[in-house]
Amino acid sequence: MDETIRLKLTLAYQGTDFAGWQYQPEGRGRSVQACLEQALARLAGTFVRAQGASRTDAGVHALRQVAHADIPASRAHLPWLRALNANLPHDVAVTAVERAGPDFHARYSSKSKTYSYTLWHEPDFILPQRRPFVWRVGPLDFAAMEEAAREFTGTHDFAAFQNAGSEVKDTVRAVECLTRGPGQTPFESVWTVTGPGFLKQMVRNIMGCLVVAGRG
Repeated sequence: MDETIRLKLTLAYQGTDFAGWQYQPEGRGRSVQACLEQALARLAGTFVRAQGASRTDAGVHALRQVAHADIPASRAHLPWLRALNANLPHDVAVTAVERAGPDFHARYSSKSKTYSYTLWHEPDFILPQRRPFVWRVGPLDFAAMEEAAREFTGTHDFAAFQNAGSEVKDTVRAVECLTRGPGQTPFESVWTVTGPGFLKQMVRNIMGCLVVAGRG
């Protein structure tokens, strides 16, 4: 086998037209992983597997998704940042390329992950340019939501918040931080959840509970 080197890739993407990060069977929609692997293969001259830190779901956007890929050492001289972006679709960008050690793993070397939900509060309209990036929920009681958020913070068994049918045995996870901040317009707020790792759809289900609390 040819000698390889490992690259750490930082990506941003607009998830609107993707079925998620993970490769999908033919006919099931686009995936970010497949787009990245196609670009890597064109440059490496062979198939290259891209491993992501998080398997984001359909429609989820990313600002700093991390992935790693092993490329032939003979191709190390290529201007990988510029070359990858020249071969990626308009809704995916690689923002950084770094040489990584062989023990680095995008998923297992991750120390923390952050997810943000942007909630739209104005009941009568939504700005067209914000539509792909917000969840329209209407007016909310922030005090009630923040009280509920405190109950989720810390280490708990989140079995009730994972994806239905999941076979994960250890369902204890830690929510290090769950906070509210301002959005890009006066009509929205951004809720941010940080922790070392989450169950599938755990954060989405937590946010659903907070919205229910906010609606009263």
